[in-house]
Amino acid sequence: MDVPRFWLHVFVSMAFIPAVLQAQIPAGAPGTAPTWTPGSKEAVGTSTSTDSHVWFTLQNGILTEVYYPRLDTADVHSLEFAVSDGKRVWIESKDMAHSLERTDENALAYLQTSSDPGGRFKITKSYATDSQHDTLLIDVNFTAGPAYQLYVLYDPSLKNSGYGDTGYSQGDALIAEKPDLASALISSAGFAQMTNGFAGRSDGYTDLLLHHQLTEAYTRAENGNLIQAARVAGTRFTLALGFGGTAASAIEAARASLKNGFPTVNAAYVRGWKQYAGSLRQVDARYARQFHLAAMVLKAHEDKTFRGAMIASMSIPWGFAVKADTPGVGGYHLIWARDLYEVATAMLAAGDQAAADRALDYLFKVQQKPDGSYPQNSWLDGKPYWTALQMDEVSYPVILAWQLDRIDADTWQHHIRPEAEFVVSHGPATQEERWEEVAGYSPSTMAAEIAGLVCAADIAHKNGANDDAERYLKTADSWADNLENWLVTKTGHLGGTQAAQGYYMRIDNNTDPDDGYQLDVHNGGGIWDERDVVDAGFLELVRLGIVPADDPMIERSLKVIDATIRVQTPNGPSFFRYNHDGYGETLFGGPWLGQGVGRVWPIFTGERGEYEVAHGRDATVYLDSMLGFANAGGMIPEQIWDHAEATESRFIFGEGTGSATPLAWSMAQFIRLVVCVEQRRVVEQPRVVAEHFLKRATQGTRPPAAPTTAAQP
Repeated sequence: MDVPRFWLHVFVSMAFIPAVLQAQIPAGAPGTAPTWTPGSKEAVGTSTSTDSHVWFTLQNGILTEVYYPRLDTADVHSLEFAVSDGKRVWIESKDMAHSLERTDENALAYLQTSSDPGGRFKITKSYATDSQHDTLLIDVNFTAGPAYQLYVLYDPSLKNSGYGDTGYSQGDALIAEKPDLASALISSAGFAQMTNGFAGRSDGYTDLLLHHQLTEAYTRAENGNLIQAARVAGTRFTLALGFGGTAASAIEAARASLKNGFPTVNAAYVRGWKQYAGSLRQVDARYARQFHLAAMVLKAHEDKTFRGAMIASMSIPWGFAVKADTPGVGGYHLIWARDLYEVATAMLAAGDQAAADRALDYLFKVQQKPDGSYPQNSWLDGKPYWTALQMDEVSYPVILAWQLDRIDADTWQHHIRPEAEFVVSHGPATQEERWEEVAGYSPSTMAAEIAGLVCAADIAHKNGANDDAERYLKTADSWADNLENWLVTKTGHLGGTQAAQGYYMRIDNNTDPDDGYQLDVHNGGGIWDERDVVDAGFLELVRLGIVPADDPMIERSLKVIDATIRVQTPNGPSFFRYNHDGYGETLFGGPWLGQGVGRVWPIFTGERGEYEVAHGRDATVYLDSMLGFANAGGMIPEQIWDHAEATESRFIFGEGTGSATPLAWSMAQFIRLVVCVEQRRVVEQPRVVAEHFLKRATQGTRPPAAPTTAAQP
């Protein structure tokens, strides 16, 4: 055979294959490696209805992660628009100016606007999840001249992974699916063109950037990093993004929502939130808007399958640098018992006791282990994610139970008693303290343990278990009496001339606070003399009613804190977690990838405010600071940028970084501080703890401590 002539025949034959058939199979599978989106969300939303299992997030002018059917399962990387005039293309997230405004003060309702800086076009978008169907509706208005075409670019990441999605066009719908889960994207105005491709190789982004229009019509792309794109017919329309266990059910959900129409769906969405906001505590008008928003955001963070499970954040810190190639990335859409306690006490303060009760039910019935302990964190079904033991998390649920008056015999026998017994036998040292990094004796952890045992003792008494109650109190008293012996250094190098009088350290590896143990703080923060590493965790001793606010050691320690880790930002004061922290952006603002520079956290502003309230002083400056830390959508971040010098990252001094926004704990801390300031007391302080320690200390009737043996971490 004449080989060259044979291949010439093949090539000539291929040239006559219809172009539409050649275009059906996209090249470049599986596409570029997927990641998640930035953690700095500007808004979150979901219906108040438990019949709807869809949550959405907004960031940088576009739709980012969407969760379905549970809050620990992201199914969308992003959905955005592109505009082309045939000669140039503008990608919404990269080439347009953005703004965000709340359209109703009593609803998680937002208007996103993206526009050409030159004034040639504008895109406005409103969002609502259908209270009756698993659908997100996006109402879009595109204002531009006739030369401009609008395209939608949809990046699904089903089942918590950007790999393995199959996409295809079915009628007027773009379908993405994996086994047992699918999404369907439909437009009320229809799509003039549709294509399915692999990210960075044969997708709509690539086509638009190369040709300024969609030139390909790939009808199916299998098992890769899928990108779906379409040219939208019309300038005023509604997109429906439906979800279901199958493509048919996803299409059905999307069509049902489109049939109802955005005005009807949105009215029900807003009405649900207005009803909820109306049930909340009324507070000072200066803070009411943010107070109600914070409570709504916390409610939105509650799962609808595992009721009471309120995740730490609808975000993945520095998500754009986190691979999405496996379904095992938890980000912050997990449950920490500590964060859930913070959220539950805030909901209680806000007037939503039912949410706090559901949180406790979840802790007891889903997360608690047979031995009474709790996982470091878990997926919503209770499956542990990380596996360290954090003793404050073992202690907070019993404190919450006492606050909610959950003292029945079943709760005592099956939940409170196992938890208290675990604390007695494993405390006061912890494998990890509240920052999840090092082992030892921590003021914040011991505060939770001591308060938890006092609460457990009171519940034991009410259930006739007097011997247990006496043992819990004896242990709590012993640990409380040794706080300064174990946790206060008098040979440290901070605080100047006051150092010899002592101050609380962040953590002690044993019960000798003056041995100069070399502490590895992790996250690239280095190794330091433990006496010279401080945090404000000792304020938990005041908040929980163990040590009075005017205690001399507390006040001396605060002077060290203010001199070491306090930062005055343009929006008010805040604090680092501790000096030498490495959990934050790199020096020049790059994402944290295992090491960096710790930034300041709004929750510490709130904790300091609660301390000032406990001391009988005005905490308004701290409350106003937390208000100032919120972004345009009212979301209070985990961390804020800590200095004025410009970096390539363009972070703004006193505003959120790329870690996690909103942090549920931050929103919860704001709620509690508002109520604390108004009532002039620490509202979540367990009365039984304060009566046991503070009143007896004032009256001088506290018995001497019994000898104790401290468990080693």
